[in-house]
Amino acid sequence: MEMPILDLRESYRKKYGFSTRTKSTFETEYGLSEHVVKQISKIKGEPAWLQEFRLKALEHFEGRALPVWGADLSPIDFNDIVYYSTSTDAQANRWEDVPAAIKNTFEKLGIPEAERKFLAGVGAQFDSENVYHNVQENLQKQGVIFVDPDTGLNPTEKRVQDMHLNPDAMKKAHEKFREWFAKVVPLHDNKFAALNSAVFSGGSFIYIPKNVEVELPLQAYFRINRERVGQFERTLIIADEGSKLHYIEGCTAPMYQDNKHALHAAVVEIVALPGARVRYTTLQNWSNNVYNLVTKRAYAYADSVVEWLDANLGSSITMKYPSVYLWGKNAKADILSVAYAGKGQHQDAGGKALHMAPDTTSKIISKSVSKDGGRTTYRGLLHIAKGATNAKSTVRCDALLLDELSKTDTFPYNHIREESATVTHEASVGKVGEDLVFYLMSRGLNEQQALSLIVNGFLEIFSKELPMEYAVEFNRLIHLEMQGSVG
Repeated sequence: MEMPILDLRESYRKKYGFSTRTKSTFETEYGLSEHVVKQISKIKGEPAWLQEFRLKALEHFEGRALPVWGADLSPIDFNDIVYYSTSTDAQANRWEDVPAAIKNTFEKLGIPEAERKFLAGVGAQFDSENVYHNVQENLQKQGVIFVDPDTGLNPTEKRVQDMHLNPDAMKKAHEKFREWFAKVVPLHDNKFAALNSAVFSGGSFIYIPKNVEVELPLQAYFRINRERVGQFERTLIIADEGSKLHYIEGCTAPMYQDNKHALHAAVVEIVALPGARVRYTTLQNWSNNVYNLVTKRAYAYADSVVEWLDANLGSSITMKYPSVYLWGKNAKADILSVAYAGKGQHQDAGGKALHMAPDTTSKIISKSVSKDGGRTTYRGLLHIAKGATNAKSTVRCDALLLDELSKTDTFPYNHIREESATVTHEASVGKVGEDLVFYLMSRGLNEQQALSLIVNGFLEIFSKELPMEYAVEFNRLIHLEMQGSVG
């Protein structure tokens, strides 16, 4: 029996791959230079220390070679990228104040509706700048701060007034932001963290006060619109002692013509102080024209929990390895990564857990699907330091190949320095057999329904962890994009 042909990206263009006609209010010239970095800093009205931070990062980026491991990054032309582009002069906290064309884009993507129905707050970014940020009033009264990095690092009186922020709460959060900014991911961490540090713009800075539980998720949505542009948002989440937060990010971009690309190089830093619990969910659905090179890292202190739920469906190349440093006794890390790679895609993803204290636990689970010559790679690190007694960790990697052209690799690195540690590692690679498809068809399903059921079942471990509304969307995305693509 001839295996059916699937394309999970088939319906992307209609729902997400459209572009919006907007007029840029300011953008830098192509290429990266000291002049461009100073322009970005100037337009943001930054203090001298922050411009100096950017220039140091630029120097490190220029002096560091591209990584020779992982995906092939040689096609990226760093001189053919605009590093800052904005189509609005101000950030709004009401959708009616967002420019009409940009607002309509987010309406088509369903973001305002989602905010109304089941979110505690939303941030929306269009190319290089946040165009919207808002959080529920009851959370503001509890001292929760959910702002962009410009406001977080430089809370001028005008910014605080324009965003209707509590000045005292903002002052306290600002002190926390300054304390932790670039501490979890320093500017010299890697080449793309340095790039982000030099030109970062947009993102989310969040502070959750002690013992405050945010019951509904906060969401940020990142939209790249312009071709040959770079988006470099920076996210910093500080969950104070005993607090709780679920943060969700989504991202899409148009499908550009003539093989034009965009670059996405974000940095995410999470600080979970003693007893805090943070879940960070990513639904990465970039178009196949985007290079996605992201550094995500968390510090977990005593009795805290950090969970990364990371889905990678889009992009031409993804290199992303969410990590957790377990600094305190009884800290816990859960990392769940799923990826799909179709024609022309290489998803190089995974996770890292570093046990630095006694009685810490971690779990890393990776699930990947490859077809049409797509390539998935699991790349992970488990480190248990000497003295991290009674540490426990489980690593599991499962890959599903849908044809003979596709490829999957596993590169686990285990550094165990403590004899009392308990570690398990499992890995499996499977193919969709003709007998299974035939069996499902004998039960009344057609070929595309059978394969949709198999893939959804394989990825269920991820979808069942999502809030119901996002689980439905995740499953629908996979199911609908298979329809009409079997032949």
